[in-house]
Amino acid sequence: MKFHQRMLAVTAVAGALFGFGSAQAGTVIYNTGVAGTASVALGVNDDGSLNTTDGNIVVNSGATGLAYNFGTAGWRDATSPGCLCEGWGVQANGVNGGASVDNNGGAFNLTFGAATGVTGSTVTTMATLTSLSQVSIKHEFAPADNAPGALFKVNVTITNTGDTGLSNVRYVRAMDWDVPLTEFNEYVTIKGTGTTTLLEQSNDNGFCSVNPGDACNEILAGTTNVDFTDAGPADHGAYFKFNFGDLAGGESYSFTIFYGAAGTEREALAAIAAEGIELYSLGQSNGGEVSGSPATFIFGFQGVGGVPQGVPEPGSLLLAGAALAALGGLRRRAARRA
Repeated sequence: MKFHQRMLAVTAVAGALFGFGSAQAGTVIYNTGVAGTASVALGVNDDGSLNTTDGNIVVNSGATGLAYNFGTAGWRDATSPGCLCEGWGVQANGVNGGASVDNNGGAFNLTFGAATGVTGSTVTTMATLTSLSQVSIKHEFAPADNAPGALFKVNVTITNTGDTGLSNVRYVRAMDWDVPLTEFNEYVTIKGTGTTTLLEQSNDNGFCSVNPGDACNEILAGTTNVDFTDAGPADHGAYFKFNFGDLAGGESYSFTIFYGAAGTEREALAAIAAEGIELYSLGQSNGGEVSGSPATFIFGFQGVGGVPQGVPEPGSLLLAGAALAALGGLRRRAARRA
């Protein structure tokens, strides 16, 4: 049995704030739209977290989160084995809300409905803070623009739908890496912490509460608020907390999350470079930390105040050349709009 090292979020205060939306449901989407030709799949819950039991396709878990097609070995998942620990949280004016299957025991202080825009490769979820309903959070899942063979993008928009301002708008996203074929014993990398200006905290503890007001302590020493490469092997993950500052009435902040996988580390870094990802984590199996084979799993962000990362070593630059040329001048995808 897997031993969780997470911090429990369900305190007396948080428990009093629980606000559940409609019955939780989930959808599995594919980077090509259909399972037969896809290499990457996501299992998306109606609250915007990953790891759904509905329509599960993987052979190493009872739920689908971030899955890669291993060919004859079947679809295998890197976030759901042992613990359905993947999710997100938001905070404004000191009021917290969050959604994950395991990290918090479900959605707390969030109201959400059924997912919309559901196709074979897209899904959109909406949520509001139950006790501060002017905070609206939209997650739009779709294949990535420049590296759709390896990555999904998730456009996240936090909107102040009210007339009064919001202060210290924070967002947390965390996952427990459980990388096949050595689940619970993987190597983790995080890059981009030193140049991501809106990053408030990062470490390797994917079991942490996604409540932005809760503390999150690292699992392996030396992984907090720094870049690191191939930490492990251990049962750990990735945690990121951002502070987007204040939002006036009617104002929004948008950024993008990326999930995906590739057959080698070089291919993963090429995909990261093609999308101009500013901050990312890699999950690799014990034994696959050098080449990244048989699969390197990817979790990253853009529009969070950083600069593009993931430029491959010289020998693999050709893999990303065409995509990088098409990108031209990379720019932040974050946008404030009235």
